[in-house]
Amino acid sequence: MAGFLLIAAIMNNSAPLPDTYIIPSMSIMAFCLSYLYPQFAQKDERMQLIRQKSMFFSFVAFLFYSFTLNSLLEFNIIHLTASDAITLITALMISTLFTSWVFLARRY
Repeated sequence: MAGFLLIAAIMNNSAPLPDTYIIPSMSIMAFCLSYLYPQFAQKDERMQLIRQKSMFFSFVAFLFYSFTLNSLLEFNIIHLTASDAITLITALMISTLFTSWVFLARRY
């Protein structure tokens, strides 16, 4: 679906719809949760550690995303509306949180 919306935007020579960013992040979330379900079904200390470290990494990533997006907007490198910027940051945060869960689950 996201590929179709992206191709349609390219063919129209316009920016993609904000929903185009959310759809791939939701698919990443679904795949990560399906991979992690057997491990997350157990409520043990390991999973609490993974969740805590993942939230810290996501917070650091949010600061980086916010700084980068703010810099790009301030120097007029990109032009986004407020809803587009919020949608973009939301999609990045969803992807970051769930992929960090997978990486941390494989590490610990």
